[in-house]
Amino acid sequence: MKILALDLGKFNSVCCLYDSKTRNTKFLTTPTKREQLQGIFENEGKLAELVVMESCGPSGWINDLAVSLGLSTLVCSTNEEAWRWANVKRKTDKDDALKLARMAAMGELKSVHMPSPQHREFRSLVKYRKTLDGRINKTKNTIRAWFVNHGIEIDKGDKAWHTGRERINSFRKPIQDCTPGELWKGQLDIELTILDSLSLQLDTVVKKLEQLGKDDERVKRLRTIPGVGPRTAEILVACFDDPHRFENGRQVSAYFGLVPRQYQSGETDRNGRITKRGNPLARTILVECAWASLRYNPWAKNIYERICGKQKTRKKKAGIALARKIAVIAWAMLRDQKDWEPKRMIEVTESFGPMPAELKETLTTMKPKENSDQRKSRLRREARQATVSGESSKANPTKQSTRRSSNSSGQVTKKGHQPQSSKQKQKSASTKSKPRSRTKAKRSGKRVSRS
Repeated sequence: MKILALDLGKFNSVCCLYDSKTRNTKFLTTPTKREQLQGIFENEGKLAELVVMESCGPSGWINDLAVSLGLSTLVCSTNEEAWRWANVKRKTDKDDALKLARMAAMGELKSVHMPSPQHREFRSLVKYRKTLDGRINKTKNTIRAWFVNHGIEIDKGDKAWHTGRERINSFRKPIQDCTPGELWKGQLDIELTILDSLSLQLDTVVKKLEQLGKDDERVKRLRTIPGVGPRTAEILVACFDDPHRFENGRQVSAYFGLVPRQYQSGETDRNGRITKRGNPLARTILVECAWASLRYNPWAKNIYERICGKQKTRKKKAGIALARKIAVIAWAMLRDQKDWEPKRMIEVTESFGPMPAELKETLTTMKPKENSDQRKSRLRREARQATVSGESSKANPTKQSTRRSSNSSGQVTKKGHQPQSSKQKQKSASTKSKPRSRTKAKRSGKRVSRS
């Protein structure tokens, strides 16, 4: 078996043509450019049965180029134990390429999933939105630091960038007009300009993501989960891509790094903290989604309380466990192509044990979650109904005026009561004139003389 192994670099790459039977090797060094690599694939690639490369930045378009030429490819992960260089006296690009070819011949390499070019662009845009958000937060912190260093108070929290923006703008000044004692005002002007530009670009990226999410059935399906918003759904879809590449929920949990570390030796077997492998952005957003689900998802709240057990030291562990369950449920929904169903959650929960009656009743009567478009249409409908009811109340007389006009004798009575007759009035007057009993007088603190 002949293998073409590529040790990819930013500027140059080393190619190793390895024959597993004769163990003969041939090395080539080429620039990491499309024309040069295409020539190698057309010449040397025809002799090789497999093209192996490590997972890195340029491996996406290089893999697409090899596949377009009809070559069989294998993109491997470099995070495995076999790639740890320990007690090695020499490490070169040729050694890396040769080791890659030998391990591929032995079948010791684990392949990674290579998404399509369109999905890679979508994943990059999702990540870029978070990058812009981080830049905005960094700029805001820089601006706050200047005001703190000069002893000037501004509004706290998000209020400073809305209603308190006028106070911040009052200190900005073009840097060419600043005196030596107020140079920070010129820097403030530059940072505020950058902040406005970044905020505008972030809004543009979010609108594009929302437009793509409206046309993607997977994003719509994940948004039916109570507590899962558009940003979480986009990140999960970007990470999963093809849900059938996972065999079970344990692989999904390990993919996001939400499983504990394990150390087992002899009779010792203990679990540590979570591995934190995989996409850190997806793991962060899953934990945030878990905390938000406690407000909107009764099933998630029940899971959290059961794991927490009313112990303060287990709150974070329960949050991590709930995040793992949400990831597994999202994967199962994409695999089975089914939306969130509270009745289905009742069946799954009862399969592991009894379910509280209150939670079962809540899930049974739970209404389906509405998306942003449904919410907007509902608010418009409610506004129209309020307008119509207001116009009808102005056109029709009030109930109180109707009662006054219907009473011909001029007596105004309360709703549901008829006017009293003369005998009833005399009877009520006589009962009011009677003295209170002795016990009631004693309670009130007054003395009653015996007659």
